[in-house]
Amino acid sequence: MGTLSSELGPHAERLTARPRIYADANVPAGLVEHMRQRLHWDVLFVLEDENLRRASDLAHFRLAHQLRRTLVTMDRDYLDDRRFPPAETSGVLVIQAPDERQLTALVERVNRHLFPPDESALLPVEGRKLHLHTDWTGAA
Repeated sequence: MGTLSSELGPHAERLTARPRIYADANVPAGLVEHMRQRLHWDVLFVLEDENLRRASDLAHFRLAHQLRRTLVTMDRDYLDDRRFPPAETSGVLVIQAPDERQLTALVERVNRHLFPPDESALLPVEGRKLHLHTDWTGAA
């Protein structure tokens, strides 16, 4: 018998065909709103939960994996494979851009290349981390 999240995770994925995202506190609220409203992503935003907003990076990393959500962050600390092993993640996207307009353009490319509407895999970077900049062209 597994944990509650390991048992329920596969069922949650079947309930929605939308990408399931875990946005940490470093992601701007405007970008989270864009992900939800324009891209139709299912986004858990830690700043909206009093218990999660002050959690450690390690707690966010583990919870995103338990909930089978791709972690989206601007925090480069997650690139440390010793602290945050790739094999223990449902995917991490570390996004970087100089302003929110360019961040929005970057997540639009992420949506096109990693979460195409005809794709059945909702965790396209499971077990991996991608460090994405404004010049990212879609190559994983």
